[in-house]
Amino acid sequence: MPDEKRYTDSGIEIKTVYTGEDWQNTPPLEAPGQAYFTRGIQPDMYRGKLWTMRQYAGFSTAEESNKRYHYLLSQGVNGLSVAFDLPTQIGYDSDHELAEGEVGKVGVAIDSIEDIKILFDGIQLQNITTSMTINATGFILLSFYVALAKQQGADLKKISGTIQNDILKEYAARGTYIYPPKPSMRIITDIFEWCSKELPKWNTISISGYHIREAGSTAVQEIAFTLSNGKAYVKAALEKGLDINVFGKRLSFFFNAHNNLFEEVAKFRAARRMWARIMQSLGATEPKAQMLRFHTQTGGSTLTAQQPLNNISRVTIQSLAAVLGGTQSLHTNGYDEALSLPTEEAARIALRTQQIVAYESGIVDTVDPLAGSFFIENLTNEVEMTTWKLMEEIEAMGGSIAAIENGFMQNEIARSAYEYQRKVEAGEKIIVGVNKFQSNDASQIPVFKIDDSIRNMQVEKLQQLKSKRDNIKVESCLDALKDKAVTNQNIMPAVIESVENKCTLGEVADVLRKVFGEY
Repeated sequence: MPDEKRYTDSGIEIKTVYTGEDWQNTPPLEAPGQAYFTRGIQPDMYRGKLWTMRQYAGFSTAEESNKRYHYLLSQGVNGLSVAFDLPTQIGYDSDHELAEGEVGKVGVAIDSIEDIKILFDGIQLQNITTSMTINATGFILLSFYVALAKQQGADLKKISGTIQNDILKEYAARGTYIYPPKPSMRIITDIFEWCSKELPKWNTISISGYHIREAGSTAVQEIAFTLSNGKAYVKAALEKGLDINVFGKRLSFFFNAHNNLFEEVAKFRAARRMWARIMQSLGATEPKAQMLRFHTQTGGSTLTAQQPLNNISRVTIQSLAAVLGGTQSLHTNGYDEALSLPTEEAARIALRTQQIVAYESGIVDTVDPLAGSFFIENLTNEVEMTTWKLMEEIEAMGGSIAAIENGFMQNEIARSAYEYQRKVEAGEKIIVGVNKFQSNDASQIPVFKIDDSIRNMQVEKLQQLKSKRDNIKVESCLDALKDKAVTNQNIMPAVIESVENKCTLGEVADVLRKVFGEY
């Protein structure tokens, strides 16, 4: 009886065995640290420096999140990663009627400079890197961060970190946008321009495939849509007259790591190779402007509420994929995240998973240890070829923005998500503990809950802020911001001055709502 055909999750056929013939037409691999960076962006990779171990955290109030950050730093985290609640993500203060029921729930509530001070109390911003998962209001949160750094007496030339700042994937997959695409792209290029002069070590965008994958895409769709979005940002910056060899060095990416170990490794290797070629085609001549540097988070959508301790094994496989694929930064999910925000214990186990991979597995001892595998090299090529075909479709439509506006990306993601779920429900795709190897044992996993009274506390803080600040100065700052937005000047200096004078996130966002409208 012939063996049935097998495929990766992206539909790439997997042969029973691979030999040297499967690698015959592949050009010799370049050395690590050399274009096209298939084998990694550093010549010595993790022998020189381990990836940054981050734990994505933020919940309730700034006070509570600050306690978690100090705990994580004490446990060996060397980079903070901030989660914001939904009102903060879409530009509403905690006292807005649309914020009711959401304050502090999926991240920390940040309304003003006062909240940022509390969030990073006892933490010197010049001594850490901070990643902020924020998009539509990324420019405001960056302004809060810069204002606090200045208050701490930090040298802005030494401040390092990342704002996600990727609005295109919000339109395609996630939904936390505020303004229409064109003004949103203008804000992003304003950030590129300002940071290149004032905050040179800051990663001005983390072009995100993570949420595209979470919405149900395949691995191939994840990198095709992400690299297409990246290309759109680069073209927008070039149209603004920015130097690709300057801003190109501060672009970073954010990818998902799922359970299909070899496809994920091939995905990361192919993405690096493709981005280098894309940047060269757009005029980048400096190697650092061609490098695809990326953060990875393990797959939230892969976690199951059934038998949640199984998620520790899933996260371990995903961590291996990220490291074998050459990530620069990694967040590992808590095993309980299909049930609630992670408890302190779950966050600690997630961090320990990274540390065990780093210090006990031996996979960091040599660069790109899977290189030369007939299977891995063939699969890297297959992923690349399949991705180019999809990107060519997007290019023929006029690029990412057109593909989003006509619903192409959204429909492709929805189709893949539907097909995946169909396979799970039909038993064609096995999910351990869900559609096979089930157990009737009731889970005793403790659940982390956020009290609804958090909103009352935030509203009270807002009232105190507004009663004590110089409200004439506030109005003056907001008027200046409006003028900059209307006259197409760079808005970043005006936003920073506004938050320094205690304008709230919602007030800044609302000024631009009046100028740009809502999408």
